[in-house]
Amino acid sequence: MTGARPRLVIADDHRVVVQGLQQLLGGRFDIVGVAYAGDELLRLLEGTAADGLLLDLSLPGRNGLDILPDIRALQPDLKVLVLTMHADRVLAEASIAAGALGFVPKDAGMDELELALEQVLGGRRYVSPRVPKSSHRVALDAMHASLARLTERQQTILRLLGQGLSSADIGEKLGLSENTITFHRRRIRTILGLASEWELMRQAILVHLATDGDDAAKQK
Repeated sequence: MTGARPRLVIADDHRVVVQGLQQLLGGRFDIVGVAYAGDELLRLLEGTAADGLLLDLSLPGRNGLDILPDIRALQPDLKVLVLTMHADRVLAEASIAAGALGFVPKDAGMDELELALEQVLGGRRYVSPRVPKSSHRVALDAMHASLARLTERQQTILRLLGQGLSSADIGEKLGLSENTITFHRRRIRTILGLASEWELMRQAILVHLATDGDDAAKQK
């Protein structure tokens, strides 16, 4: 990276992480903005030009996966590097599919983070070797068994979550309020025994991948 210093936005819900990254990266990058929540980040990007974005997936409100399509719409040339505590191949693949160029767990060192930023800002894809190679996708029958425990509406919501739609988008698509979709998300977690929203998102992505592949096979 030569010439003008790259302009970088940092989005993370932990202020100490943001402050640490500002100090560590400030010597090589112009930190032109920081955000601590998904909606806050989108408002920032509406009026702040940047070359790169360090994006945490665990943002309050709308999470990183939810807002990646909106980020791409606001700034199509912005290079996004996901920096997350989730060293998970499924989430890495979902992030790349949604428009990120890179995926690095937070337990990576600064050397790897700077390498990842260099690759991503150069337009190249980077997925940390710390991310397992296997996605551990479950078998189709296991996916179908999970779906069988849900109502038809809950199955639809889970599939739409796996496609990357937010609660607001799903509500609009199904003619329901966002609060109703949030209620269904909690119910789905309870029925499937999932402890967190991230387990729900991972399950939704797996269901989408499995059922999408099944549908494609039926069409052949």
